[in-house]
Amino acid sequence: MLAHWVHNLNPFLGPHWGKIGLRYYGLAYVLGFVGGWLLLRAATRAGRSPVTLEGVDDLIFAVVLGVLLGGRLGYFLLGYTPLSALGADPLTLFRVTDGGMASHGGFVGVVVALAWFARRRKVSFLALGDLVVSVVPLGLLLGRIANFINGELWGKPATVPWAVIFANTGGGPEPRHPSQLYEAALEGALLLAWMQWRFWRTEVTRARPGRLAGEFLTGYALVRMFGEIFREPDAALILGVSRGTFYSVFLLAAGAALIALAPKTGKTDTA
Repeated sequence: MLAHWVHNLNPFLGPHWGKIGLRYYGLAYVLGFVGGWLLLRAATRAGRSPVTLEGVDDLIFAVVLGVLLGGRLGYFLLGYTPLSALGADPLTLFRVTDGGMASHGGFVGVVVALAWFARRRKVSFLALGDLVVSVVPLGLLLGRIANFINGELWGKPATVPWAVIFANTGGGPEPRHPSQLYEAALEGALLLAWMQWRFWRTEVTRARPGRLAGEFLTGYALVRMFGEIFREPDAALILGVSRGTFYSVFLLAAGAALIALAPKTGKTDTA
């Protein structure tokens, strides 16, 4: 009989007091935002960004707010936890130490933030979207690794040799797919490699503004739906499928529309 690994990782980095302390999950957000900021600055220095270096600072701030507010609100509005809990105690929205973020809500928050930033700075919303999606998978990669360290969002029961027992975090005694790592590889590493290659090695952002954003949304939706096959649903199903799959259908449609409708500019120079 195979001896499956039992998850016993500490979600805190260093000492902590109850739920207060430096968590790997929080560190993942910080590293994701800092890494994204550095990549955006590199793109701006190379002349591949619609904003200035100073504008990058404001842009990343807007993205941070979009991710945090959208992700947190989405956790309640998209049904991952009863909305009545927010109505009964509105302050629960700010109790981030209790966990609860929805990636699809974070996407909506970022779209709103980019629309506001584009209008305020009078830059192309599509070009701005292409720029930002080139770095988004970095945050997804780090976030999914942090999910694994936390022992949350585990997969369905499995017999594969690399299955993990999440008994210490509520997953029961049976071995399960480490679906967090599957998603880290697909949503994070694979999409990051694709986005960075397309952004730096092709002229897609100049020739078809909005197409790269469409490719990201389409790619994310497809790999997310694939990953959901192995993941234990963390909320009630919708029309017989997990919420992650259901909401990804809308991302797939939005991504396909962007790919099909992205305007052709004819610009393929490397100035």
